[in-house]
Order: sequence, then C-alpha cells, then structure tokens
Amino acid sequence: MRERRSVAVVAPLVAMIQTLTGRRGQWRQLVGILSVAVLAFLLAGSSAAPRRAQPVAAPAQATATETRGVAGAPLAAPDLALRLESLLGEHAVLAADMMRSRIRGDEDFVQTANAALGENTDAMTDLIASNFGTAAATRFKSLWAAHVTALFTYSSGLATHSEAVRAGAQTTLVNFERDLAGFFADASQGRLNRDVAQPLVLMHVDHLLHQADAYAGRDYPTADLLYRQGYEHTYDLGKVIAAALVPPDQAPALDAPVWRLRSELARLLGEHVVLIIDATRAGVRNGPDFRAAADGMNGNTSDLAGAVAGLFGQPAAAEFQSLWADHVDQIMAYTAAVVSRNPQGRDAAVAKLGVFENRFASFLDTATERRLDSATLAKALLMHDQMLLHQTDAFATKQYRQAHEMAHSTYTGMFDMAGQFADAFSATVAARVPSGGPKTGMGGMAGVVGNR
Repeated sequence: MRERRSVAVVAPLVAMIQTLTGRRGQWRQLVGILSVAVLAFLLAGSSAAPRRAQPVAAPAQATATETRGVAGAPLAAPDLALRLESLLGEHAVLAADMMRSRIRGDEDFVQTANAALGENTDAMTDLIASNFGTAAATRFKSLWAAHVTALFTYSSGLATHSEAVRAGAQTTLVNFERDLAGFFADASQGRLNRDVAQPLVLMHVDHLLHQADAYAGRDYPTADLLYRQGYEHTYDLGKVIAAALVPPDQAPALDAPVWRLRSELARLLGEHVVLIIDATRAGVRNGPDFRAAADGMNGNTSDLAGAVAGLFGQPAAAEFQSLWADHVDQIMAYTAAVVSRNPQGRDAAVAKLGVFENRFASFLDTATERRLDSATLAKALLMHDQMLLHQTDAFATKQYRQAHEMAHSTYTGMFDMAGQFADAFSATVAARVPSGGPKTGMGGMAGVVGNR
C-alpha cells in the first residue's frame, strides 16, 4: 500500500482527499455477476484466439438524437436491454438529485434537474415507441410523468415539513406502482406477471423515498447507501423489463455471457461516473454529505477492483486499485483547487491525470494481451477526465445546464467503453483456459470456481 498523499487545499476540503486516499488497499475478492458471466463463458467450452478489439473510442458529447433515441428504429434484445438499463439507472440518480436539491432549497438546480428528468422520460418513451408502438409509449409517458411529479411533491413536503404533502404524494405513488405494473404485464402479454412487476416498482420508489428521508434527516451515510442501491436496482430492472417485453425467442440473448459481462461492466463504470460527480458537487458546495459521497466512491472502486480480481487475479487487482485511486484523487484535487481558486493546483491535477491516463491504458493493454490499443484508450480516458473536470467547472459557476450535459455525456460514454472492455476481457480469459474447460480443471480459474 502506498503512503497517503497530501494535497494543499483549503482547510474544509482537506478531509476530502484524506477520505479517498486512506482506503486504497481494500477490495473485494470477487464481484458475483461478473464472475458468473465469465465462468459461464468458460464452462460453455468457448475459446478465442488472441485478437485486438476494436479501438476504444473517446466518449463524445451526446447529440439530441442520441439522448432521446430514434423512434421507429426497433432495437434487438441485447441493445434494447442495455439502453433500458442505462436510462433507468440514470433516472434513479436524476430523481434522487432532484429530490435532494429540493430539500436543500437549491431552486436553480431543481429546475435543471427537472428538465433532465424530462429528457430522460422522453428518451424512454421514444425507446418504447420504437419497439412497442406509440400507444404503449403514450401510456408509459403518462404514468412515468406522474411518477416524477409525485417524487417532486414528496421532496417538497420534506423541504416544508408538511406531512400532508408527503402523504398525498405517497398515495399517488402507490397508484403509480399498481398502474405501471399493469402496463408492463400488458405490454409483455403476460410474460411479466403483475404480482412480480409491482414489488420491483415498489422497491424503486422505496429507494427514492427513503434516501430522501435520510438526506432530509442529515443521515448522509444511509442516504448514499440507498442512492447506490437505488441505482443498481433500477439499472437491473432494465434487463427484467426487456426480457419480458421482447419476443420469447429473443430473450435468451440476455443470458449470453459476454452480454452479461458488458452489462455489469457498464453498470460499474456508469456508477463510477454517477458517484464521482455526486462527490465533486458535494465538494464544491462544501456540503456535509461529502464524506458519505466519498465512501460511495470507495465502494464502487472496491467493486471494480473485485471485478479485475475475478477476471485477472489479485496482483492485477492491486495494480488497478492503485491506478484507479490516482484517478479519483486527482479529480477531487482538481475540485478542491476550483473551490480554493488555485489555478496551480488545477494544473497540477490535470498533469497527474495525464500520467494516470497513459499508465492505466498501458495496464489494460498488457492485461488483455494487447487486445486493447493503449494509445487509443489513453485518448478515450483523456476525454472522460476532461468531461468530468468541465462539469465540475460548470457546476462551480452555477451553469447547471452545462454541468448536466457534461455529466450525461460522460455517463453514456461508459456504455460503449464497457462493450469494448467486455469483448477484450472475455477473449483474454477464454484464451488462457485449455480446450475442454471443465475437464482440465478450468486451468488458472480453478480457484475462482472454488470461491463462487
């Protein structure tokens, strides 16, 4: 474990860096879904000759068409599920952010958050229209918009300490849970039972309400734990819904190991973006919720390192942990420099991020036996970091619309990157296992099988 680094920042933000750098030796041995996905790939006897994956493209800022989808162009089941996962996960975060800003009384940010939720709803509506028709999309949009309005009303009740307002919003949300479960049951032609769908929708609503309650009560650790759980549950709901809505002969594609690996990597990388943005904004506000937000980032880093351990072993996970901690440290050091109006500190953080980008790209190039091109990957990481920094600048100057657009682009960019990582990772692991897989004891993966 490396020694903690100290960063010269204004006194209230010193704890920001200490919180992040103090835990870099911790990670989980495995991440369950990732390990199952890779092992399923291996147990099927799959193998892949070494090959370089398609170059990792730098995340580009989403256009209006990309943000809202393309109505009339139905997606195949794997792409539909990934898109739903992305949009639903983002919805959970945007809704929580809107509720928290309403509780804090950040009225300007509330307006931007409401607009972002509207765009997210439009994108889901377009996706449903393209795959299931305009009638289904119209019904969905009406239900979902009422859901968002009720969440706003509930948080308003918390902000004004009005139990009557909260109770009215809860009644609306109970009706929403029933009606949305009915919508999915009807759209799936019975493949998703109403009695199964309603508890899933209820859990989504409960996560949002309980995190808002905890945030209003200044129980920030609980609020941020529910923030993460809400994102994960709602993201995973995308696969459940997609598997039920697509024709039965298409649903098995969502059990393909490489798709499952891509889905889980996208969840973890998307969550990284969500949580680091949450932490930078808490840092800019010098908010009391910063430490809890930093703990959430540490949890995501542990999950990512655990994924690397499951795929490539603990030595690789240790190297990943150190590199990724550098990345997080410097994003937060940049944030601290923005708050303290320290241009030298900002420049130093940017320079150190450049070192990270090249070292991390080289690490992945080596780990995947040159299936990922380090030069192209370094450029993609540069774009990723630049968007994170730009959204911090925009948020600090209260340009909330621009901050949201940069955050959204950074989040969506992780999904393309996850797909290319999944191809390279699965091919690398499969190539290391002798032909016949289980008959040979799974080669170097035998220890992973035993720990599942």
